[in-house]
Amino acid sequence: MQNASEMPPPPSVTGADIAASWDELRAIAGAEHLHSAATGDSVAGVQPQAVFEPDSEKELAEVLRCADTAGLGVVPRGGGTKIGWGNPPVRANLILSTTRLNRVIEHAWADLTVSVESGCTIQKLQSTLARHGQRIAVDPLWPERATIGGILSTNDSGSLRIRYGALRDLVIGVTIALPDGTLASSGGKVVKNVAGYDLPKLSTGALGTLGVITRAVFRLHPLPRNTRSFTFAERDRDDTNRLILGILDSQLTPTGLQARCRPDAAPEVDIRLEGTDAGLAAQAETLRKLAAPGTEAPASETVWEARTELWSSAEQVAMAKFSVLPAAIAETCGCIGQLADSSGVQWRLVVQGTGLGSLRLEASNPSAIHEVLRALRLELETRGGSLAILHRPAALPVIDAWGSGGNAFPLMVSVKQQFDPRGTLNPGRFVGGI
Repeated sequence: MQNASEMPPPPSVTGADIAASWDELRAIAGAEHLHSAATGDSVAGVQPQAVFEPDSEKELAEVLRCADTAGLGVVPRGGGTKIGWGNPPVRANLILSTTRLNRVIEHAWADLTVSVESGCTIQKLQSTLARHGQRIAVDPLWPERATIGGILSTNDSGSLRIRYGALRDLVIGVTIALPDGTLASSGGKVVKNVAGYDLPKLSTGALGTLGVITRAVFRLHPLPRNTRSFTFAERDRDDTNRLILGILDSQLTPTGLQARCRPDAAPEVDIRLEGTDAGLAAQAETLRKLAAPGTEAPASETVWEARTELWSSAEQVAMAKFSVLPAAIAETCGCIGQLADSSGVQWRLVVQGTGLGSLRLEASNPSAIHEVLRALRLELETRGGSLAILHRPAALPVIDAWGSGGNAFPLMVSVKQQFDPRGTLNPGRFVGGI
């Protein structure tokens, strides 16, 4: 694994420094918004000392500045649905929660844009947008609890990505609080520009290591008039891959395309189409010509919950995200099955037509899961793919969450030094320990 050896060492913080910083934080935040952390506030097994829930962006930025000066480790948190993703932090003194920053600031429905605070849940935002027949075209995990800041930081777009693009394509502006207390904005609804950096794209997927997202502006899309899903049960993984590639190469415009694979059943391909009744009928006819005769199976909209279902009872399982080329989906599924079956590890996966997949591994012996993950990462990285481990059982031997940063890693270190030179935000949690 690469490491952040080029980063400056973390500041030396004494007990007296921390005690003094708490007094200053209380003066800024007020006792009602700063409280001691409970056991449930732990981050990947690391216990913080306090949780701060600011009422405003300015208050959040001021507390972040104070924490940075004191050398505290700060972990941004939204709904907490993905707080365990990434490596354990090397320091986690303060949880900076956005739960009170939950307003939909402006829905410019005529311009198909919305400005929203980062602590707003996806479900609340979608309900607000639906009043004008619009949506933000994402379907992340746990929308009733996941927040805007959380899905941006983890780049959790969901199955709609195949039609509308990733979150990087949908977010057109952000405001972030930098560790020095600056509130910097870039893109749509600009308050202050930061020349030279595309903050919306830099912040998306950065796991909160560059700044704390406080608000975002998104481009919107109309709600579909009708939605219809189809499922095809293929004979084997090669047929599954052929159908996926055929759909991608056709004139169809699916808003969802995924394959579900497990060792005890034939692979299934799910396709979601949206549009008018006439348009859906025409697309359905084209789709059936692409699929092999006799493979269409009963379909339901619930198939799009398959990725979420992989996380059910996830305490004793490992969950991973992998990335491969669409043409390599069958090969990758075969590799996963071979490695898992030979180690006595149960497995299930859901892979999108884009080549992004979610993998569940389960076994009574955590060491067997560890070996499968280690071998699979090596295979995928050799082929130009990647494997990120999102959740692991407590007994699993230590393994890095991210794997190689590749040729981009030196640039990632340089950007981190520019935005967070003291390593205050999520220290050690991201690629290579940055």
